[in-house]
Amino acid sequence: MVNFRIISKIIGSLLFIEAFFMAVCMAVAFSYHEDDLLAFLLSMLLTFGGGFLFLHLGRHAENALSRRDAYVVVTAVWIIFSIFGMFPFLIHGSICSLTDAYFETMSGFTTTGASIIDDVESLSHGMLFWRSLMQWIGGLGIVFFTIAILPSLVGGSVKIFAAEATGPIKAKMHPRLTTTAKWIWSIYLLLTVGCGLSYWAAGMNWFEATNYAMTTTATGGFAIHNDGTAHFGSPGIDYISIAFQFLSGINFTLLYITIFKMKFRSLFRNSEFKLYLFTVVTATLFIASLLLTRMDYTLEHALRSSLFHVVSFITTTGMLMGDDIALWPHVTWMVLAVIMYLGACAGSTSGGFKCIRGVMLLQVVRNNFRQILHPSAVLPVKVNGQNISQSKLVALFAFFVLTILMMLFTVTVMVVGGIDLINAVTIALSCVGNVGPSLSTDIGPSLSWSLMPSAIKWTLCLLMLMGRLEIMTVLVLFTPEFWKEN
Repeated sequence: MVNFRIISKIIGSLLFIEAFFMAVCMAVAFSYHEDDLLAFLLSMLLTFGGGFLFLHLGRHAENALSRRDAYVVVTAVWIIFSIFGMFPFLIHGSICSLTDAYFETMSGFTTTGASIIDDVESLSHGMLFWRSLMQWIGGLGIVFFTIAILPSLVGGSVKIFAAEATGPIKAKMHPRLTTTAKWIWSIYLLLTVGCGLSYWAAGMNWFEATNYAMTTTATGGFAIHNDGTAHFGSPGIDYISIAFQFLSGINFTLLYITIFKMKFRSLFRNSEFKLYLFTVVTATLFIASLLLTRMDYTLEHALRSSLFHVVSFITTTGMLMGDDIALWPHVTWMVLAVIMYLGACAGSTSGGFKCIRGVMLLQVVRNNFRQILHPSAVLPVKVNGQNISQSKLVALFAFFVLTILMMLFTVTVMVVGGIDLINAVTIALSCVGNVGPSLSTDIGPSLSWSLMPSAIKWTLCLLMLMGRLEIMTVLVLFTPEFWKEN
């Protein structure tokens, strides 16, 4: 059966980490002398109290974790983190509705970037920093963060990594998972610092640069200005954002090998990266050509705008440059919707279906055509020279079918709730891929999601969580077999 004591122990330890991050936000609030200091102080104390309570419940736990426990831990941590994470908004009064506060927090931790706040510029500096920090924490995974800094917390780190990591193939750089986690976090930190310094050099102040760096490298998309990076009107900032969004969409293991081990050829030999790069280039050129011929854009503006939004959507960042893409030709919506669903590389901070699964699907289709011509041929599916087992191919198609069914269910719920079909489809795509913006003009790229009914917001919270944990980790908890003793 599920070992709830070890689960409580892990959750309690993680809540201490969340309380520490609230203390950081409290320092930001103190430095700006705004009225959110008390909100962060009370939230920090409540979170510490929650941590002590969970630790007390798990005080006699054995330091071992089963695979079943790992799936419960991962799902429970994301839900509980979001519950405690909404306290600053509610206590301060920035968000008065429980539903809206939880939606905003879940959107932050899952790096979806969908916001119910109409005027983010009305928020205090501490609240803005907390929104950005939530996305940065959730970028690589809340529990994965623990594996990196608290390796002795549990004896089931590999099982937790399997439950939370994205993508069908889990690459390891070192026999010890804790060492691998530290190296991946070093890449994440390097990207964040590099992005922040680049933004600062391009004209942002330190607060703006820090916030946008965290949400860019986390591919989350929360902004501290109502018009996002368009607030600065700087092509240089747009290109910096494009570069770091694109880098954050690459498999971090591959980035580590490329940057630290100086194996640059490995990047362009990687099948997933080649599909990622090809998709970005092709979609950018196609959309840019339409903007030039139908929207009277200049060449530089068309290329920059199309590249920015293609990279933003495929990495599931959801940042916007300032152009109203809802006014673009409708065929560009289809392109953006497809790449929004596809996503970038596995092992990155992006969401979506992942390019690695796209490579596997293309190989299966190619093999089927070859099988027609050569019925007796044995045609294995290989990715980067590695044979893909039949079980992983079955899991691939199961994941593909489940994402489609999830979106169809969500679209049906939203249409019944009074939302038009175009918005329903793009919102479902946006949440399951953890992207953020939709493409219509009612709940569009530049508007908030506050207009939706509460029941739909709770449905989308579940969809964002399932999208972030790639569905199976959450759905397996609802199967009767999971709770059987054997």
